[in-house]
Amino acid sequence: MKVVSDFNEYKLIDLCDGNKYESWNNVTLVRPDPEVIWNDKLTNIEWKCDAYYTRSNKGGGAWTKNSKYLKDSWQIHYKDLTFNLKLMGFKHTGLFPEQAYNWNIIREKIKNAKRKVKVLNLFAYTGGATMAALAEHAIVTHVDSSRGMVDWAKENMRSSELENEECHFLVDDVVKFVDRELRRGNKYDIIIMDPPSFGRGANKEVWNIETDLYDLVKKCSKLLSDDPIMFLINSYTTGLSQTVLTNILKLTVESKYKGYISANEIGLPVNNSDIILPCGIFARWEKDKYED
Repeated sequence: MKVVSDFNEYKLIDLCDGNKYESWNNVTLVRPDPEVIWNDKLTNIEWKCDAYYTRSNKGGGAWTKNSKYLKDSWQIHYKDLTFNLKLMGFKHTGLFPEQAYNWNIIREKIKNAKRKVKVLNLFAYTGGATMAALAEHAIVTHVDSSRGMVDWAKENMRSSELENEECHFLVDDVVKFVDRELRRGNKYDIIIMDPPSFGRGANKEVWNIETDLYDLVKKCSKLLSDDPIMFLINSYTTGLSQTVLTNILKLTVESKYKGYISANEIGLPVNNSDIILPCGIFARWEKDKYED
């Protein structure tokens, strides 16, 4: 497992009874996590939080604020990047801190290329990977079907003082966008995707990772440049194995380009503990092997 331990403003404080107790730049939250299946706390710390999320028996859930001082939006920093956080309707905050592992690789790959790099970020959400690429002066195309998420990514770009970098923000269905890019003949050196389990596009197009992922990756492999650098797939889908992602990359990208494929889990350490919380999986093809 790859563990993110240098996100200084994020702390995973405790895990117990299906929930995690965490600090986001000193804003403390309690949120459900399906990986926490034990009922004993890991620490003796009292869970005093600024807000907590409760699931509803009818689906979804809601936040309850304990602090009148908790703002609707606040910021967190990772290295030289700044992200805006908000309490979202489905327990999220707009950022996945474990992805810092991938942000570091993206930045190093671009920096080592010593040329202008074109990056395609699909299902790009609020733009963590986009900001990492822009920080190294890549040209980024950022695609998400939600206008709200794209606007949020633009906020993160301004907060990280990256407005002078070249980024093309698009509200679009990912599959339809990729089809158009194939017709246009556009190419990218790095392709990143973080596909949801299920989703709907800008015009109600239906996405199902089990039936649609392979075809999308196969199409995207045709968008790679003549000298590609990396193809990265992230997933939070329960039951989807990192071996499956590896196999998809072998059957698509590696069949055309020589390189290396790596796959693993990503996790976050619990503060002052040897417990690691698993937070998803990744698989990546890369031209030059990344040593970590």
